[in-house]
Amino acid sequence: MEKEGVWINLRDEDLAEETKALISSLPSSEKLYLGRTLSKYQGSWYYGNFLQGVLNFQKGFKPEDTDVIVASFPKCGTLWLKALTVALFERSKNRSSDDPMSHHPLLSNNPHNLVPVLEMNLYRDTQTPDLTKLSSSSPRLFSTHTPFHTLQEAVNDSPCKIVYICRDAKDSLVSRWHIVCRCLNKEEDKSILESMFESFCTGVFLFGPYWDHILSYWKASLENPKQVLFMKYDEVKTDPHGQLKKLAEFLGCPFSEEEEKNGSLDEILEMCSLRNLGSLEVNKTGKSINGIDYKIHFRKGIVGDWKNHLTPEMGNKIDMIMEEKLKGSGLKFLSSCFIMYCNNKKL
Repeated sequence: MEKEGVWINLRDEDLAEETKALISSLPSSEKLYLGRTLSKYQGSWYYGNFLQGVLNFQKGFKPEDTDVIVASFPKCGTLWLKALTVALFERSKNRSSDDPMSHHPLLSNNPHNLVPVLEMNLYRDTQTPDLTKLSSSSPRLFSTHTPFHTLQEAVNDSPCKIVYICRDAKDSLVSRWHIVCRCLNKEEDKSILESMFESFCTGVFLFGPYWDHILSYWKASLENPKQVLFMKYDEVKTDPHGQLKKLAEFLGCPFSEEEEKNGSLDEILEMCSLRNLGSLEVNKTGKSINGIDYKIHFRKGIVGDWKNHLTPEMGNKIDMIMEEKLKGSGLKFLSSCFIMYCNNKKL
């Protein structure tokens, strides 16, 4: 195996014959910024091993009614949302405890390990992964980077809850570029950013196109708001208490009046802040099952950081594409006039 950003690619010969045959019939990209090709399946682009994971979990995943799935395009606040979700249910399990934060799983484990990715971790190599550890508690927590229609094929008619978080496309791209550079030990390589930018704008991007991805969950949330919650990173920055209460209510574990008065929301927001999580020993020295350092997942977490790395022309091009692709959907992102306000909020 070789490192390619935060993603690890299996050799082609390690893929199942069924996957190889499918890939040969699918549209493929040219070699992109990491020297690998992507294949287009159900409207999205995947490396071969992730496509194998998608196929495996579509066929083998057996959802339980109480399952919760955290969904996102990569680098859109995924780790933060996973941490909040874990903290909400952990608090719910320990309502009677004098110190519900003691022995908290977030103190000794990374959110990405506590809420594993279906297609990248659990099902990448098998249709029947061992879920006994996850099954020992309810609800089971999973995550995915696939679009809604691909996930829906796996969950079928299950009433399991799906929480989606999205982010300004420009910040998502820059955040993804940083993590790729850190994994490749290339300090802010601008040539990689330029290549990623071009791929992003064409939509030929791992798990992309970005606009189709977010629209799939946006439409699902409008059609079935009791099952799909659509959240925005910038709104969590501007109104963390309100968004946390909204998430808790959606997940069926709302805050009581007493909890609100006793500062339970503040405790959770502080515990799940990037500053606090990044300072924990497990996240400073630990590694994922793929050998990726947990510390690379913690950076600034601010709105508008793209301005420090993309040119105004690049930013305008992405904005124009997004405006055109989202036209008529009712989905809009934070106005730039609130960026400074957002960045003064703790995350």
